[in-house]
Amino acid sequence: MPSLAEHLIRWHPLNGRHDLPWQQRRDPYAIWISEIMLQQTQVSTVIPYYQRFMQTFPAVDSLANAPLDAVLALWSGLGYYSRARNLHLAAQRIMQEHQGQFPESRERIQQLPGIGRSTAAAIAVFAFGQREAILDGNVKRILARFFGIDGYPGQPKIQKLLWQQAEAALPADHRGGHIETYTQALMDLGSTVCTRGKPQCGLCPLQPQCIAWQQQRVAQLPAAKPRKPLPRKETVLLLLQHQQRLLLEKRPSPGIWGGLWCPPEMTIGADAVDYCRQQWGIAVRSPVELPALDHQFTHFKLRIYPRRLDVAADSRMTSPDYIWLKPAEALELGIPAPIRSILMQNFPAGKLSLAFCSDQHG
Repeated sequence: MPSLAEHLIRWHPLNGRHDLPWQQRRDPYAIWISEIMLQQTQVSTVIPYYQRFMQTFPAVDSLANAPLDAVLALWSGLGYYSRARNLHLAAQRIMQEHQGQFPESRERIQQLPGIGRSTAAAIAVFAFGQREAILDGNVKRILARFFGIDGYPGQPKIQKLLWQQAEAALPADHRGGHIETYTQALMDLGSTVCTRGKPQCGLCPLQPQCIAWQQQRVAQLPAAKPRKPLPRKETVLLLLQHQQRLLLEKRPSPGIWGGLWCPPEMTIGADAVDYCRQQWGIAVRSPVELPALDHQFTHFKLRIYPRRLDVAADSRMTSPDYIWLKPAEALELGIPAPIRSILMQNFPAGKLSLAFCSDQHG
């Protein structure tokens, strides 16, 4: 009976994906960028970001030499911004420690910032044809169903077992493009056939040997993560306006939205007028409450209460972590998706409020 690898290698030529933009060249840099972008992000979302990123930073030296703000601006809206910061840092390390040459072994690739074992293995496979096992979310689901593995894949003992199965399932002969075909087939099968919801088992080449199918447990495997209610947090976002510009501050890194530009925040219940005077020595007037916005992170939910305030006097801030920009200019920066939504909702066409503009010219 054919092995799992043999089934997938035969299945992929007619059923897999062959036209993804990063598949067109065996360039470790391009493969690396795509693999990082694809972490927890769908292919359809990644493609336009990948194309813009590669047009702007076509090689590792251009990424290493770019300002971090430029990298974050291109990443804006893709989420999980630590990925972009680590890409930039890893590019600099490749230039400094590897003379601009991408390391070839999975072990050395994994030493770069932001690259775990599975991502390093995928780069080693697709860029260098090495026999390495991957274990992303799609592969965990396939293996859990095929081998009938109970338990949440995030648990250490279950993850260890899945790694053992992933390594044992590798094709014995990885030469002649077999390892690349097999690895891409795993990714494609998980994305298009052995999906989390509504899997198309009738189209799966592994169905006859799949234990979950035989036991009618496809919907139960892999086991879901034990659910805990997400904690809720609240914050006030200060949209400070002066001379048709908004105040933005660079968020500290690491942290939520680290390195991105955002309007300043203050805690719930604080007086905005007093806070601005004490924090920056500026006088503000006419606080206006704007519609709240809810945003969900991986580990908590955040409710944002925007407040629009007009600055009555010149700002004395000279810190490089603060800038005054027109709303349209702010939208060109690396700003988080919910902040972008707030700015676009409250400043259509990148303009400040009419009340504010009339104050400035009155």
